[in-house]
Amino acid sequence: MIDRTAQRLLDGWQLGNVLAADCPSRAILTHLTNRWGTLVMVALATGPHRFAELRRKVGGVSERMLSQTLKDLEADGFVLRTAHPVVPPHVVYELTALGREAAAHVVALVGWIEGALPEILAGKTALAAE
Repeated sequence: MIDRTAQRLLDGWQLGNVLAADCPSRAILTHLTNRWGTLVMVALATGPHRFAELRRKVGGVSERMLSQTLKDLEADGFVLRTAHPVVPPHVVYELTALGREAAAHVVALVGWIEGALPEILAGKTALAAE
């Protein structure tokens, strides 16, 4: 039988603590909320895309950054990469079930920002005028 202290430790490890410096959820939070991760999730929320389509859709992202972002999101279980055995290579990226769930939250945040943009910009303008 596991004593209560050990069980509390095990339970705590399963939940994570994003405020703790060594919490593994911080890396996942970074992958989802950094500029490129957020934009890729929004783009993939509209459906599967090939690499070049994503690069065109996510303005300003370099090939290297897009590749790294997709690798991070795939490693976190949010993106599925499917390579079709044809010449030239045909690779498709799409959200997993977990990715669709995460994307719903990311899209909601982005939608809120877009809706509040006039107020946010007005606040920035007022602060700059002080």
